[in-house]
Amino acid sequence: MKRGGSWESGGSESGAETRLEYFGWVYHLGTNSIGREFCHLRFLYIRGKYVMMYKRDPHENPGIKPIRRGVVGNTFMVEELGRRKFNDGDLYVLRFYNRLDEEKKGEIACATAGETRKWMEAFDQAKQQAEYELSQSSTRNRLSMEDEIDLEERRPRVRRYAHGLKKLIRIGHGPETLVRRSSNLGRHHRPSEFMEGDAADVVEAHEWRCVRTVNGVRLFEDVSDHKPHSKTVLVKAVGAVDASPDTVFEVVLNLDRLRRYEWDALTGDLELVDSISGHSDVVYGSYDPRYLSRWQSKRDFIFSRQWYRGQDGTYTILQCPAIHKKRPTKSGYRRIKINPSSWEIRNLRGLAGSNGDRCLVTHMLEIDSGGWFKWKRDKCAKFERSIAYSLLNQVSGLKAYISANPALTCESSTTLVDTKASDVSGLISEFEDAEVAEEFYDAIAAADSSSSSDDDEEDGDAELDNKNQRVKLKNVSWAIASLALKAKKAMDCNNELDQHVDPVTVNPSDFCGSLHKGKSDGDSNCWTSPSGAGFKIRGKTYLKDSAKVAGGDPLLKLIAVDWFKLESSRSKVALHPKCVVQTEAAKKLPFILVVNLQVPAKPNYSLVMYYAADRPVNKNSLLGKFIDGGDAFRDSRFKLIPSIVQGYWMVKRAVGTKACLLGKAVTCHYLRQDNFLEIDVDIGSSSVARSIIGLVLGYVTSLVVDLAVLIEGREENELPEYILGTVRLNRVRLDTAAPLET
Repeated sequence: MKRGGSWESGGSESGAETRLEYFGWVYHLGTNSIGREFCHLRFLYIRGKYVMMYKRDPHENPGIKPIRRGVVGNTFMVEELGRRKFNDGDLYVLRFYNRLDEEKKGEIACATAGETRKWMEAFDQAKQQAEYELSQSSTRNRLSMEDEIDLEERRPRVRRYAHGLKKLIRIGHGPETLVRRSSNLGRHHRPSEFMEGDAADVVEAHEWRCVRTVNGVRLFEDVSDHKPHSKTVLVKAVGAVDASPDTVFEVVLNLDRLRRYEWDALTGDLELVDSISGHSDVVYGSYDPRYLSRWQSKRDFIFSRQWYRGQDGTYTILQCPAIHKKRPTKSGYRRIKINPSSWEIRNLRGLAGSNGDRCLVTHMLEIDSGGWFKWKRDKCAKFERSIAYSLLNQVSGLKAYISANPALTCESSTTLVDTKASDVSGLISEFEDAEVAEEFYDAIAAADSSSSSDDDEEDGDAELDNKNQRVKLKNVSWAIASLALKAKKAMDCNNELDQHVDPVTVNPSDFCGSLHKGKSDGDSNCWTSPSGAGFKIRGKTYLKDSAKVAGGDPLLKLIAVDWFKLESSRSKVALHPKCVVQTEAAKKLPFILVVNLQVPAKPNYSLVMYYAADRPVNKNSLLGKFIDGGDAFRDSRFKLIPSIVQGYWMVKRAVGTKACLLGKAVTCHYLRQDNFLEIDVDIGSSSVARSIIGLVLGYVTSLVVDLAVLIEGREENELPEYILGTVRLNRVRLDTAAPLET
């Protein structure tokens, strides 16, 4: 359902009510038959599940034929690869692949992170359309469509479905100007159409107290667990900025010296040392400290940056001191360590009293407690000349810089156009009735392996050919609507299990996993099962007011946890003869949910959790539909909520506290047999997830982690949500992982 360029799926209604079209300029990336990399500017058009690629804007060039075209199937996956350098500019890359065969893939790139987000949502909507058509087809047709997995073959004629087209959504800005009509996106909002609230999905562990307000920015300190003799304190600067999260993210990440000089008094002189991945890099900086103190020697520093965007559109940037062999200490400079810090850029658009693009920027850092406490008591002005104070002031500098540069936020990347204004619909209709329709990653990959004259004869395209051509990047922005959180009490979920059957006794002592159960919170290298009160889930009235409630007791009981070590990641653990599911006690249980979190490392690890039901599952319940439903439905509903209860604050910021639809973030595989369903979560399938889990593993022995798994409720009869199961992992040690025999 359409919501100002963003939406939340409405189950079966998403495929039948509103027809959306998406179009805009992207960069098609690949390598031709002679090994030459190319970066071609292309116009991409999506209608329903159909995708077409043009060399020029078909709105201004009626009759132009697409150079690539294909369909988005229900096994279509999109992965965000992050930033990649092209000549003198950065692009944000998206990879397409088939979940069943990752060799089938292709890549496009966008000028900004905001455009990347919009295209990911556009392809997700196209996939939903494909899934809807699959669910509406007869059993015979459904089996026929599932047989056509071989993407090398031609697809049969596709029945035309597109009727009642309502909106066109343009993403980004290309080299040509489209005919637009101004549209107030706010008028399309309805209370039931907002995305999830911005508040965390777990109970906040920090207690923030406002200390001062400086230049319109509030300064807080964490007083939740303050120790009198602690040498450090956690503080943060919080300010509202009149710009979209994408705009602020681009400004913070930009290393251009002239731009940073306008808002960053400390780290203005930055240069890239090493690009580790699309979501992390290492930068070097220097500054003259004479304006801070009487020191005469210059200072330099190195820090790593790691960034990612959550499913709710919130950006997180982690900055940690680092060392790098490319930047050894040099004469005349004193090498220092910049305080570890994190940025959070959260959308405020759509909240009550918020008009236009607006976001909340939080800069959190760990600083020396001595100078901070003296400064609070007005007994020490020295703190205002410190590095920590300069870092806190970056938020106020950022806020003033964006306010003084309206060009950063004056354009919106999303424009709504009447259907009659587009001549492309007819071309798409012809495509829908065509005899041949390739999968989209087959169509886009065709350019990677060929050097046809159509692609080589470029009109203003950007190519990586070491000539004087450049990729021209454009700054545009967009925003996601959201609502605030409300906390109430969750209702029970008795209708999920068959209440007409007497419950069986589920005793965890009858089952033995490789990770033992803890007896108290002080135990380490163990697991326990906390209540769901620490998590916040969708309440009964969520579709009307986005209210969330405190979770109740889990529906399923955690009976065992395995902590395995493997040479390579392994799925279908439940079929292993020594698995808990294969024991005689487990075979007597009505149902077992097996969640296998595959952790990429050297060696690989698997955290396997076993949740048991004491009664048979009601086949007509949401859980019953999830257990016996298709993979597409499971991908769109299986949700995990993480919470770092104890541990290093930087790890808490990296993991976050928001619920995550695992099937949208990483690749999930499902195995339904006998009395169990196994969900294999391939964390290594996402570059962002790999980066975060790498940080977590470095501190795992000092972490207490809570996890909750649940099925997302989207219809009124599926609310309130309930928690399927929880687990608390107490300071798990890597060296205690048990090897799993092959």
